[in-house]
Amino acid sequence: MPLHRLLYRLAHAARIRLWRLRGTRVRGVRVLALDDRGRVLLVRHSYGTRSWMPPGGGLEPGEDPIDTASRELLEEAGCRLRDARIVLTSDEWLHGVPNTVSIVAGQVAGEVRIDRREIVEAAFFAPDALPQDMARTLRDHVGGWLALYTGTIVQK
Repeated sequence: MPLHRLLYRLAHAARIRLWRLRGTRVRGVRVLALDDRGRVLLVRHSYGTRSWMPPGGGLEPGEDPIDTASRELLEEAGCRLRDARIVLTSDEWLHGVPNTVSIVAGQVAGEVRIDRREIVEAAFFAPDALPQDMARTLRDHVGGWLALYTGTIVQK
């Protein structure tokens, strides 16, 4: 395993322990970045579960969720986010600590370029053909989040 990937895994584990020890409330974003065909960008990290998931990350103190989403997409996928808006904010648990997460959706601007350090793979998926190697709760919610962004009705 390359050293940089080992360091990401160690840092991720240390961050989770610190959150739990401090009882930290985490604030973050998930980014639903759509291409011109309406497909959503998903990534695999070099640490954590390594399942497919939307790009995302934590808010810096005083940072706006849309600014965070734009920063995280640029860091993780090398592209920009345009026409972005918050479609939903909810509370959930992340690694045993409370997390307020904003779902931010927008259009991809530019070509996806991953660093192969933090992000090892990125691909676009049709909302009705999301990968099986994705947390079921995420897979179950993506269609509804996209419907909130596009203003369409989702039928189950």
